[in-house]
Order: sequence, then C-alpha cells, then structure tokens
Amino acid sequence: MMKLTDFKVLTFDCYGTLIDWESGMVAGLAPLTDQLERELTRNEILEAHARYESSQQRQTPAKRYQDLLAVVYRRLAEAWGLSVSWDECLRYGRSIKDWPAFPDSAGALLYLKQYYQLVILSNVDNESFAASNSKLGVEFDAIYTAEDIGSYKPADANFDYMLTMLQSRGIGKSEILHTAESLFHDHVPANRHGLKTCWIYRRYGQEGFGATMPPGERPPYDFCFKSMAEMVEAHQAEIRA
Repeated sequence: MMKLTDFKVLTFDCYGTLIDWESGMVAGLAPLTDQLERELTRNEILEAHARYESSQQRQTPAKRYQDLLAVVYRRLAEAWGLSVSWDECLRYGRSIKDWPAFPDSAGALLYLKQYYQLVILSNVDNESFAASNSKLGVEFDAIYTAEDIGSYKPADANFDYMLTMLQSRGIGKSEILHTAESLFHDHVPANRHGLKTCWIYRRYGQEGFGATMPPGERPPYDFCFKSMAEMVEAHQAEIRA
C-alpha cells in the first residue's frame, strides 16, 4: 500500500492549493462585478475568469501572469458590457500579492519541510510568487514558474522542465509526489508524466471547478485530502504507525 512517507519530494501547485486565489480573484474583480445589474454568483465569476484566463494562456504562453491577468480583466469587462482603463486592468494583475494564503498552508508547509524537499511548479511570474511566498513562511528547495518556462500548465513543457531540473539534482520520478488542487492544470498532465499525485480537494462540497477549467474525465490520483492540515494529519498517523 502506497504511503506518504514513501516520497522524498513534494512538488506543489501554489494558487488554489496553498494560496486562496478564488477569494483573491473575487475581491479583485469587485470593481467590475459591483457595477452589474444582476448579481453574479461566486461560481459564475470564477468560471468566467477561468475561461478567459485559460484562453489567454494558450494564446500568449510567454506573457507574465500579472500582465496576463490584466488582459483577463479587460476581457471580463468587455463581456459584461463595462468600460475600464488599462490602469484598472494593471491594478488587477498586481493584486496577486494581496491574495491570501489558506489558513492551514504555512503551518502545514513548516511541518512537511522537516520530512521532504518542497518544490513549487506554478503558473505565475516570479515577482508575484515572491509576494505569495512571504505569506507561506517557508523556504522552498526549488521554484519553477511559468515565467521561467515560457508556458502555462497544463502544457507538458512545464512538467518536462521541472522533472529535468529535479533529475539534474539526482531526484527521480518515483521520489516525487505532485500535490495540487487543480485536476485540469496539474493532475491531468502529472498523470501523463507518470507522477504520483495528491489531490488537495479545496473545493470539496462546492459545485463545479471554480477558477479552473473542467478536466474532462476525472484523472486518477493516489491520495486525496480536503486540506493541507488533513494531509499533515495523515502523515503524522503514518509516522505513529
């Protein structure tokens, strides 16, 4: 039976897994959504964001994430029949630094750091991640961003890059557990690359896929926890056993 203690390296998605990007997005989009005659549900806002973000990531894979979000803001404004300045769009892109960490992320990472190397594979730019990292309170052993790679997950290039970099440090696939919320961005491509996966099911009990695109057929995963705290509890139980 596979155990969490079988692995030496945890590779993490950040936004949606460690950082509460959905709350950050909804707050950042309030200047638009507050103007609408019909109040949109949280999921309607997030699903619209996911469509424009995913489309723009395919169209301009080398664009920095904060700059890409500025375009997403403009596309949403247009779709909702609203007028915005480019400065307002840029302000939304820069709001990544304000997105909160999930309450359990920092404590869980500090605990896991005692047992694993911790690695980030994120669809973000380096400047924005630095601001998020300050909320997570841990020093990662490696950080691989979309800005470094020139494409966005679920592109194979992102996982190829990470695995090549880790292999150069003597870390093989069998030692890695890829830990992420998004089935679309992470679990589908991680499966293609033969990685074992841990689903942090942050949206448990909610409908749909929120700020991520639907993954199609649900991909397999090796572990599933509703939070990082639950993952820590499972690890502690294994050690006690």
